[in-house]
Amino acid sequence: MDFKKILAALSILTAALCSPVIGATNMQDSSSNLDWQVLNQWQLPQSPVDIVHSLDGKYVFVLTSEHNVLVYTADGKLEGTIPVDKGVNAIDIAPRAEMLYLINGEKNSFTTISVSFIREINTAGAPIRGPENAPVTIALFTDFECPYCSKIEPLIAQVLERNPKNVRLAFKNMPLQFHKFADPAARAALAAEKQGKFWEFHDELFSAEKLSNKVIEDIAVKLDLDLEQWKKDMESPVIRQKVHTDIQDAQKAGVTGTPTIFINGRLLQDRSLQGFQRIIDEELDKK
Repeated sequence: MDFKKILAALSILTAALCSPVIGATNMQDSSSNLDWQVLNQWQLPQSPVDIVHSLDGKYVFVLTSEHNVLVYTADGKLEGTIPVDKGVNAIDIAPRAEMLYLINGEKNSFTTISVSFIREINTAGAPIRGPENAPVTIALFTDFECPYCSKIEPLIAQVLERNPKNVRLAFKNMPLQFHKFADPAARAALAAEKQGKFWEFHDELFSAEKLSNKVIEDIAVKLDLDLEQWKKDMESPVIRQKVHTDIQDAQKAGVTGTPTIFINGRLLQDRSLQGFQRIIDEELDKK
């Protein structure tokens, strides 16, 4: 076992945890300037052989003597188990745990395994495009002022056109703080939804060359909305809470940028038509 890796993992766990567990031990070595504290400990179901952690400290991977890799969150929750070949005696991972690397001393082999975590994405109350009862849900976290978000829209339209009965799109707002008009644009579109014109407003926002308060209001005029009611809804606590809930859902799912796409809770990495379709087909096969 590589004890340097274990110590490194423990240092990440220490930083990730907010408070010590009951019975935690604090020790100060009188002969040095070392001060240390055990913040967490959980019992492993199998004997550990090697251990690594993601750079952000969110995940810990433990290779066991029973030819499994146990994947834990930093607070000790077992996320899942990946079986590996006999002879695998060392592991490593990519910085965000998106790849697992296996060294097999018996076969003299190196293996790369892609890793993704299936997330429960809350789509209750989200604007939906496509059949409500579709077996596959694309959850899109996006920002109306993000240029990359506008560029992916035509691709998503292709995906929906190609899967008219089996796929639905759930729209989730994630207005980034450094985009001045992303939040008002999100609230404006949700206010338009109350008048049955979310997707029309959505399309106009992404078609705009540059957003401003005037551009946003001009869209409302163009779509013949009841302006007084639209403005009232846009500033309402209900709409503001809806945007805030989307942001919280993004944080729970580990979203750090836009656009971020999940297909039935699986993070999409290959943002091509083929990449979309591969995961959609896999999900349909499960059904």
